[in-house]
This record gives sequence, structure tokens and C-alpha cells, in this order.
Amino acid sequence: AEAGGPRDTAPGQQLRALFYALPPGESSFSTVEEVPDYVDKSIPFFITFIGLEFAVSWIQKRKLPGRINDGISSLSLGILSRLPDVLFRSIDLISYIYVWNNYRLFELPWDSPWTWYLTLLGVDFAYYCFHRISHEVNIIWAAHQVHHSSEDYNLFTALRQSVLQKYTSWMFNLPMALFIPPSVFAVHLQFNLLYQFWIHTEVISKLGPLEWILNTPSHHRVHHGRNPYCIDKNYGGTLIIWDRIFGTFEAEDAKVVYGLTHPVNSFDPIMLQLRPLAHIWNTFWATPGFCNKLSVIFKGPGWGPGKPRLGLPEEIPVITGKEVPFNPPVPAYLNCYALVHFAIIVDLYTELLASISMLSQGTVLLRIGFIILSLASFGLLMENKSKAGILEIIRCLVFIGVYKLGYFKSQFSFLDYAYEV
Repeated sequence: AEAGGPRDTAPGQQLRALFYALPPGESSFSTVEEVPDYVDKSIPFFITFIGLEFAVSWIQKRKLPGRINDGISSLSLGILSRLPDVLFRSIDLISYIYVWNNYRLFELPWDSPWTWYLTLLGVDFAYYCFHRISHEVNIIWAAHQVHHSSEDYNLFTALRQSVLQKYTSWMFNLPMALFIPPSVFAVHLQFNLLYQFWIHTEVISKLGPLEWILNTPSHHRVHHGRNPYCIDKNYGGTLIIWDRIFGTFEAEDAKVVYGLTHPVNSFDPIMLQLRPLAHIWNTFWATPGFCNKLSVIFKGPGWGPGKPRLGLPEEIPVITGKEVPFNPPVPAYLNCYALVHFAIIVDLYTELLASISMLSQGTVLLRIGFIILSLASFGLLMENKSKAGILEIIRCLVFIGVYKLGYFKSQFSFLDYAYEV
């Protein structure tokens, strides 16, 4: 890396970063600019582990761990959530650095292992607080529910993220900016996120004594369940100790049924992001009384006039074990078509990340706009909506035009002709 630029990470280091297993000596940096982008560099490992999960699931159960439509939907939401970071530095870091530069009380040494471990605890506790509030405050839940909207539970689900969530989570980290250097915070912010990738799986059962301290696949399966015993439990990111301390822990028991208590029934990433906000808007205006209107926004998603803050537990739908996930009938050729074209978009997205510094702002915006259009089109195709064909024809015509004009570029030049075909 150039002086002052982000450090390169070896594949072994990047792999260990997924499991929060990079010790302080390998992951301490004096400036934010030197901190590697561990998340984007983990994309090859995400793909590898997803393939491994498919293989293990087939060996264990003779079935795949997910569906094409739900998997593409999850990956689309993951790409969508990262697009703002292509244009702007993360609001988590912007706000943190501002508080550090203007209001810090004292400065812990960036190269001390004690600072490193204290930041691990601080970032994880801040995540627990945010995560719990995101389930208990309706307006924040409207963003976070995107992550819970899948009725499958696999490594694709880990990548199913909200565009809006980061604009509500940043404030929970600010107390650390009074004394912990931004470079240390930037490392742990990524590690905490990466750790949560591998726990989104059913192929790992229990991990023995580690279940007492760490957030594990078993604990997180409970968090994603819509069974009454799973609701509002196991908020931890890396550690499960906060749930044990504050009374929100629940061990895995009855078979978990995944998804929202009231399923969204859509694969359209744009609709999945915005419909909860539309629901709050409509409920706000339909609810009489100013205080009740505020309660619609700031109390729990199950709240209603005359109910407790988090709603009534008895109103949670009963799980029968016969729930059928949303799965519209779609011809096999259409699934193959969507899969191939989604792979092309992933190629264009990763190429955009690799070449962002060399592109004009107009080209970047054009590419982002086309990626969003494509993800929306794939969602409608997988729902077999009547308007999907027209939108897809428009999308393909736009692609050919901008590709021929050189505004798009594949990482693999030998595929140029194939893409046009």
C-alpha cells in the first residue's frame, strides 16, 4: 500500500477476520486511512462459504439450504445496502471522527492490546443496545426488519441488509469516540459485522462451552425465529453475554420457523426496503390523537392504542409447523435466466468497487442506477409479475446501449461479446 493508504491483507488474515480471529498485533493501525476494507475484501470468502454450506447441507440432509428466489433477493438487498458507501464514507465513521476531533476527553494508545480488547467489548455492547432498540422502536424496526424478512436461514440471509439501518445505528457508537481512536473503532466495526456472517446457518448445531460466551448459529437461529418463544431474544453480535446479563437470552428449543410474524411475501428489494415505512406513514395518519401518533413511531411494532409499549404477546401468530414459505411458481428457465443475469450484475458491482477511484461521478451514478434497476427487475421476475417482462426488456436495452458506449466494464474482457448476446 502507498504511505497513508489502506493496508493489504493476506488471504489467511482475511479469512481469520471473518471469525474475529485477527489479534491486536495484526489489526492495529495508527490512522483510519490505513485500515483495510475487510468487508469488501471478504466477498470471495462469502461465495466460498456459501458453496461449502450447500455441499454440507446436501451431505447432511440431502437438500439445499435455500431457494434461488430467496437467495437472489438476499444478495440483492446486500448489494443495495452497500451502494451508498460507494459514494460516501460511512456515516458511522464520519460521525465518530467528528466527535473524536472535537470532543474527546482523552486518547487511549492505538497500539495497545488493552485498547483493542476494550473496543471489542465497546463495539459489541453498542451493537447489542442498537439491536435491541431496533426491535423495540417501530421507526428503527422499519429499517431492521429487512434482515428478518427471509423465510430461509442460510449464509445468504447474513448478506440481507437494510439501506437505512446504518443511518440509525451510528449514534450508539459515539460514547467510544470520547477516548478510543477512530482507527481502532474502524477495525472492530468491520470485525463485528463480519463475525455475524457465519452464524447464519443451519449446518452447525451446537458449539459446546462456547455457547455460554459467543453468539453462535444456535443462538442466532432463535433470534431469526417467528415462534413466540423466539420473539425479541438473543440480540448479541459477537458475544451472547449481554443477553444473559440483561435477560434477553433464550436457548434454541422447538424447531424454529424463520421470518417475520407477518410475512412480507415479496422478493422485490426496493419494496422490501420501503413498504414498512409506508405502513408506518399510513398508520400514523389513521391513528387518532397526537400522543398516539407519536407512539406509532416510537413504540414497538406490535403497539396499538390501549396496549403495552411492545404490544401483547398473545397477539403473536401461533406457529403450527405447517407454514409454507412464499414461493410463487416460476418456470425453471426463468430462474436460470435470473441467476445468469444476477451473476452479471455481481461482476459489474465488484468491478465498480475495484475501479471507483478512476471513474467520473456521472459514470458511478449511472452504474449505481442501472444496478438498482436490475435488482428491482429480478425481484419482479421471481414473483412472476405481469410487468416484469416489459421492465426486463427496457433494462436489457439500456444495458446494451451503455455497455457499447463504454460506461460499463466487466472484470473479464473475454466475456464482453457474451454479455452483449
